[in-house]
Amino acid sequence: MKAMLLRKTANINTNPLEYADLEMPSPGYGEVLMKVKACGVCRSNLQVIEGERGIPPKLPLIPGHEVVGIVTEVGEGVTSLAVGDRVGAQPQFSVDNTCEYCVSGRENLCINSRRLGWSIDGGYAEYMIGYANHLHKVPENISDIEAAPLFCPGATAYRAVSTAEPFPGKKIAVFGIGGVGHLAIEFAKISGARVTAVSRSPMHVSLAEKVGADRAIISSEEDPVSVIMKDGGVDSSIVFAPSDEAVSQAVRSTKKGGTIVIGVDCKIGDFKFMNGQTIKSTVVGTRNDINKVLELASLGLVKISAAEYKLKDANEALRLLKENKVEGRIVLTM
Repeated sequence: MKAMLLRKTANINTNPLEYADLEMPSPGYGEVLMKVKACGVCRSNLQVIEGERGIPPKLPLIPGHEVVGIVTEVGEGVTSLAVGDRVGAQPQFSVDNTCEYCVSGRENLCINSRRLGWSIDGGYAEYMIGYANHLHKVPENISDIEAAPLFCPGATAYRAVSTAEPFPGKKIAVFGIGGVGHLAIEFAKISGARVTAVSRSPMHVSLAEKVGADRAIISSEEDPVSVIMKDGGVDSSIVFAPSDEAVSQAVRSTKKGGTIVIGVDCKIGDFKFMNGQTIKSTVVGTRNDINKVLELASLGLVKISAAEYKLKDANEALRLLKENKVEGRIVLTM
């Protein structure tokens, strides 16, 4: 099979992913072999490739963790899936189901999880192994390119919005409008919230308006805090912009007693405890979150902004992502 293989971490400008010929993997107990149809390109893929998250525990490594494919072989012990099923894989290849996080419904925090594209080969390949209990059947009315991003940015955005506790009429600001942020706007709007979108990029502000933001602010041209506070601030803010300044703006734009949900690594900066605000972090969603996302997408309520690239062009796609030249999501097809 063909795959984009990372032998050692390096700057994406050096083309570290090799378009390689590899042996076809075989499924073990509880696993299936998938013929990959589409795989989303995530900023965390870039961080793994460039070593920003440390050296991956597995090298050489095939990146990619938001995958849609067709089951072509079923391993021993698998009864929930059959050859021919179209399925999607999330970033967590598997969890232990026994740690305090799993048993309390927070499997996305599992301390013993195995992750696609980090400790397990991922979806930048023509074929991939999936763990049957962590695969989801994809509704027929969602295309491969639309479906793949639902398994990472879709689930991540859904969980972030849920953490912000939306309801009809509530005011929510989303800072950072890209692959995850534009979906956060959509989920917040589904809940009936009034959404303000904030981005430095006119391209991303335009995307925010396309997906239904009630107000969009180009933060490189005007101060979002001043604009938002003119009408009293927002009840909750969600941050997906990898910027300490964006986090600071979110805190200052949120009302007393409000909630700031952060989905990036950052420094909080000046935080006034007397405002009674709550800061929460969010990571990729659970399997239950993904089921809800797939249901909403199958009803036509979620639209993905995605550009298609071929597998062999993964280095170029990641360079565009690094340069912030991607409107929504890039999806690799085989």
